[in-house]
Amino acid sequence: MHGLTRAMARDLGRHRIRVNTVVPGWIMTDRQKELWVTQEALEKQLDRQCLPDPIDPVYVARMVLYLASDDAAMCSANNFMVEGGSI
Repeated sequence: MHGLTRAMARDLGRHRIRVNTVVPGWIMTDRQKELWVTQEALEKQLDRQCLPDPIDPVYVARMVLYLASDDAAMCSANNFMVEGGSI
């Protein structure tokens, strides 16, 4: 995915089209919470993150909005992690 992102960014950049990848961690969607999240699994995930909070979908949406904004005008060919600093 990283190679595809960089290649597309290079090819499309001349048209001022930016190409980036948003790489999410374990996003706590309603479906995740209903089907897979147990207290033990959540604690294990939070122990692996630098930031101590679950990752809500709004954080991914905010990253996408940022990348679509003029503030990110010179951001291209990159992966943007939304994963709480998972290590």
